[in-house]
Amino acid sequence: MNAKPDVPPGGRLGPIVLAATAIAGAALCILMIWPFVGAITWALALAILFVPVHVRIERRIGNPTVAALISVAILVIVVAVPAVFVIERLMSEAASGATSLQRRVAAGELRTMLDSYPRLAPIGAWIEHQLDLPALAASLATWLSNIGATFVRGSVLQVVEVALTFYLLFYFLRDRQAAKTIIRSWLPLTPAEDERLFARVFDTVHATVYGTLAVAAVQGTLGGLMFWALGLPAPLLWGLVMGLLSVVPVLGAFVVWIPASLILALNGSYGKAIILALWGAIVVGSIDNVLRPILVGNRLRLHTVPAFISMIGGLTLFGAPGVILGPLAVTVTMLVMEIWSARLNDTPFPNLEQPTPIEQAEEAVSPHLPGS
Repeated sequence: MNAKPDVPPGGRLGPIVLAATAIAGAALCILMIWPFVGAITWALALAILFVPVHVRIERRIGNPTVAALISVAILVIVVAVPAVFVIERLMSEAASGATSLQRRVAAGELRTMLDSYPRLAPIGAWIEHQLDLPALAASLATWLSNIGATFVRGSVLQVVEVALTFYLLFYFLRDRQAAKTIIRSWLPLTPAEDERLFARVFDTVHATVYGTLAVAAVQGTLGGLMFWALGLPAPLLWGLVMGLLSVVPVLGAFVVWIPASLILALNGSYGKAIILALWGAIVVGSIDNVLRPILVGNRLRLHTVPAFISMIGGLTLFGAPGVILGPLAVTVTMLVMEIWSARLNDTPFPNLEQPTPIEQAEEAVSPHLPGS
């Protein structure tokens, strides 16, 4: 009796049905993953940035699970706790400062100060005629208060996202080799192309994060220097605050220098108020748009224009995670086009000249790990 041949059922329609099912399943998976794209992005970024340190911890501990727990605990202490404390404190201070400013404007203090300077009195009258200053101050106070209230209302969701980020980070660190093997098996790429893809992702995350931190440091330094030059109190503290705010999407150094300029004006220091406002708007505010694309673009070998568009477009499309996902999408797409071009021209894709820092760390640690 002849054995029945092992032929997949469905005939010619079988592969079509299988492909359609796979596409539908992938679309469904994307819809389920989408609410967690922020947590996944931040966990991946932290894992890439911290893995060189983590592999050293793993070498000393010897147990991958315990080493991952220690690494996550370090990152929670270094990143999450200070960030939450600073943002919540600043929103509270900004809202209370805006409320105080509203009361002073409504009480007519600004008008009284302007009237004491005959040359500025006509300007003050014109400003009062053109603008409803009490209403503007009230709107500013309401806006800042609403932001603070939104932050408090969303704190539960934010806590969940932060917890999920560090939960995923634990597995990204502990199971990084297994994840890398699975990704390699899924990708229709050669080993050389695989290595170039991983190196490009590594460079993108490093350039974006460190570029953001460098810009924040420059903005904080410039803002603090102007506070010091104008004789304002605590320039070092406020420079640090402006630098931290520059890292936070939507917020920025303007949360500090705009209220400071208004307070200087209300106290009659019009020259200092104008200098601080111009310095904040022209120098501190614009350095982000100039310096960030240069720092990121050089590392990614991108021109300033596509580097800038990738970050702004990523923020528009993905929200805060778009700071990383935007440049990542552009650089990976460019790499895929390079691979495609090489295959069309039947030219071998070049190997990396040297391993990435992660691979160097892994090679240094692997002989010391159990089972290696």
